[in-house]
Amino acid sequence: MASYAWVLEVRPGYEEEYKKRHDEIWPEMLETLREAGLSNYNIFRHGLTLFGYFETDDLEAAKAHLANCPINARWAEWMGPIMKIETDPQTSFPYLLPLQFQMK
Repeated sequence: MASYAWVLEVRPGYEEEYKKRHDEIWPEMLETLREAGLSNYNIFRHGLTLFGYFETDDLEAAKAHLANCPINARWAEWMGPIMKIETDPQTSFPYLLPLQFQMK
């Protein structure tokens, strides 16, 4: 299974709200992520910087599923005002970080 990571930001003053929304994540959003084929999905925060990590067998299928899912669109709209989200214009998905090191 391949691993992927992204970096986004929380807008200043919304750190606790970001945490609260993820503590109370909608069950249907979790199901959407699973249906997209994502697993071992984790988000870490340092100051305003968010670091996300996930695994999937098929990144393109996961992106397509999320792009066409109304639940994901609703989640993105709800989270948008409290985040700075930079997406790749070619994929409409957050920029994925190139792997620099992997301990095996």
